[in-house]
Amino acid sequence: MNDDDFAPLPPAGAPITEADLHALADDQLSAARRAEVEAFVREHPEAAAQVARWRAQNGALQVHFADVLDEPLPLRLPLAPPAPRRVWGRALAAGLALAVLSGTAGWFARGEMEARGVRAAAVEPGMFAHRAAVAHAVYASDMRRPVEMGGEHEQALVTWLTRRVGVQVHAPDLSAAGYQLMGGRLLPGGSGAVAQLMYGTGGGGGARADQRLTLYVTREATTGQTAFRFMQDGPVRVFYWIEGSLGYALSGEVSRDELLRVAQEVYRQLAPAAGATLIPNG
Repeated sequence: MNDDDFAPLPPAGAPITEADLHALADDQLSAARRAEVEAFVREHPEAAAQVARWRAQNGALQVHFADVLDEPLPLRLPLAPPAPRRVWGRALAAGLALAVLSGTAGWFARGEMEARGVRAAAVEPGMFAHRAAVAHAVYASDMRRPVEMGGEHEQALVTWLTRRVGVQVHAPDLSAAGYQLMGGRLLPGGSGAVAQLMYGTGGGGGARADQRLTLYVTREATTGQTAFRFMQDGPVRVFYWIEGSLGYALSGEVSRDELLRVAQEVYRQLAPAAGATLIPNG
């Protein structure tokens, strides 16, 4: 596909419309128009949240219907459909829809809440850990556009996420643990933006081929809890913890030991006391 396959490009400087946002979410813009729309989205958090919502919905649909899209057409169609199968991916799709819809609604309400000086209620740690697992399942499997901004622009990425989340975001250096920063994206949370950083092994062979981990950073966390906690949502394992007013969740489809090894390195770099180590609970 090339630029000639797309709809005619609007004149330079033409207003960004909802159709442009839909086309961005669907990767249907020409290169020139895409640059204009992405610049607009970076400066408008509401638009960024809307695009993130549509992309998440696209990912949920792909997960939900993956087995149907891949199966061959039968020679004869059955008179009655088979009983539905309980597949984790379908449950994930339903959970994703709820998480994204509720998250986006909270995002658009944020401006009014801040204007009134109202502080949104913090969510329980297990809730943001579940959201982190869902976001990981959707974006870590995306081979076309897993991140909004690449890791080669790390400083710009960190600055952008910090501005949108409203608190200093740090991107840990996990190269010693075997993972490189691939980039990151902005996600809608319950009452504001959430940052997701993605790391990968960069391919290669063996058991560590093309492994991806995501670090989810949110302000929507209750304070006072610092112990590591573990949960598993389908094939996605998550170690999560709270440091001050920030909640962190490291997710991946790797072994628990591997995830813990990397999570402790993340905590070591982000913790106020250098060299601190957390022991997991649960």
